Amino acid sequence: MQAPVIRHYEAADLAQVHAIYAEPAAFANTLQLPYASLAHWEHKLGDRPGFTCLVALRGDEIVGQLGLDVCTAPRRRHVATLGMGVKASARRTGVGAALLQAAIELCEQWLNVSRIELEVYTDNAAAIALYQQHGFVIEGTCRQDVFRDGELVDVHVMARLRQARG
Repeated sequence: MQAPVIRHYEAADLAQVHAIYAEPAAFANTLQLPYASLAHWEHKLGDRPGFTCLVALRGDEIVGQLGLDVCTAPRRRHVATLGMGVKASARRTGVGAALLQAAIELCEQWLNVSRIELEVYTDNAAAIALYQQHGFVIEGTCRQDVFRDGELVDVHVMARLRQARG
């Protein structure tokens, strides 16, 4: 399967990104809530300092989205956090890897970010494996951190440190 095209989010993408996060698997594996409105996503994806939103496309269809927040606090400007979602029909096809690689390159080659952080549910083995393939390591586990589907679940905190250029 051909690699997706990665580009910056545009306002016209809103409905398709909203649809990704309306899928049960998306809100089950992210910190998003079900039934979020289009207005909620418009606000969430809006332009703000330090925020970059990328989308993955196959043809005209948006199959993934990644949000990257670079910290604005003076002593943490070298740190970014990210979150992403991939359309259920596009999982395990390289979409997540392409989004993640684009974010890493943006951080390390253009934004002078040397630490990228994320949180992932401890039972999301596929996502953990993807992050580890891209140099993220588990730094800790937050027990009973998130309320999901009627119970408190654990979350791993993962981070990637910039690799020295050789």
